Amino acid sequence: MAEKDGSTLKILTGNHAASNAVKLCKPDVIAAYPITPQTQLVEELNRFRAEGEIDAEFVDVESENSAMAVVWGASNAGARVFTATSSYGLNYMYDIFTRASGHRLPIVMVNANREATIRGGLARGRSDMLMMRDSGWIQLECCNCQEIFDTVIAAYRIAEDADVLLPVMVSYDGWYISFLLERVEIPPQSYVDKFLEPVANVERLRVIPGYPGERPDPTHEKLMPPENFMEVHLKHGLALEGVKDKIDQVASEFVDIFGRPLITKIEEYKTDDADILFIAMGGEASSAKVIIDKKRDEGHKIGLVRLKMYRPCPEKELAKVLKGRKAVGVLEQAVANGWNRGYIYQDLATVQYRAGLSVPMINFFDGMNGGDITLEHIEKAVDLTIDAAQGKDVEEYYWLALPWLYE
Repeated sequence: MAEKDGSTLKILTGNHAASNAVKLCKPDVIAAYPITPQTQLVEELNRFRAEGEIDAEFVDVESENSAMAVVWGASNAGARVFTATSSYGLNYMYDIFTRASGHRLPIVMVNANREATIRGGLARGRSDMLMMRDSGWIQLECCNCQEIFDTVIAAYRIAEDADVLLPVMVSYDGWYISFLLERVEIPPQSYVDKFLEPVANVERLRVIPGYPGERPDPTHEKLMPPENFMEVHLKHGLALEGVKDKIDQVASEFVDIFGRPLITKIEEYKTDDADILFIAMGGEASSAKVIIDKKRDEGHKIGLVRLKMYRPCPEKELAKVLKGRKAVGVLEQAVANGWNRGYIYQDLATVQYRAGLSVPMINFFDGMNGGDITLEHIEKAVDLTIDAAQGKDVEEYYWLALPWLYE
């Protein structure tokens, strides 16, 4: 451990980067149920509470559904809250999870990505968080431990902003980034207090428009008239759209206070003159940079785009970066069943249609249920994308770990 400009430098896992960030945000209520690979995170928060490093009510619940119910109720009462989960736990809390977004509650949650319950995977995968894409939560995906730390702090600033008031899920690769040890710069408590000061006394919304006085009894929601129900959904959607501008404002405040940038929507790497793009999310994007550099040395004009914000979809930024490219390769860890394509691929197809673009795209699948996304696999995907840019006949989707399919 070392000191730098008032900050503390520590070597932390991704899970411990998240727990240290939560501690500095001073939540009032924490509720969580341990589930691999996020258990380390909530164990550390419980230790902070037991040793007096954090002044929070820590509720040891009997299930993930109860964890979300506790923070749902506490947030309704005006508390700053936190929870964490993964995979089956995220599935199990689904009913309260969607209720939290419908009630416009500024809950912050970490999800250590792990295969969801469809086929019972017990290893890294991104299907759990991707399956929640239409839940109304803000979803941010991190690629290293410092980014986890910074994004958790930023999540409270975004969620509790009076113009937003929506829950935020911060995700990262389970087993890989969750347990990866990296250098993390931890600022003084006063910096975080200053950054979160604008939302310290946020005024919460009433769930149902038009009701006088206090929030109505939630058991009466089934009687909500259709017009009010639709108004709630409209305002929810508009608030999500507004996050795209709000997160840029938050990033500006972040760099002013902490002295380092906060990646908000997409990260571009060597895209300025690129004819070809490779698009990825999370930790595999860091590995992809190695192959981008190699192909650049071989004379190929190729760049990388990492998707940081998954929901709301950063449509404007994606349309801008896609324009004028000859081909795009999209690497994904999950399949949207019924389409045999990936979730990100579907978003990019929509972005292209709405922007009037027609850039050829190849969808690559890898890394499911803990499978290694190797440099060799990434290079194979990049080579196929280069082939597509040159007009060669290439499969529209490709399973990198199953080469026998293409023999």
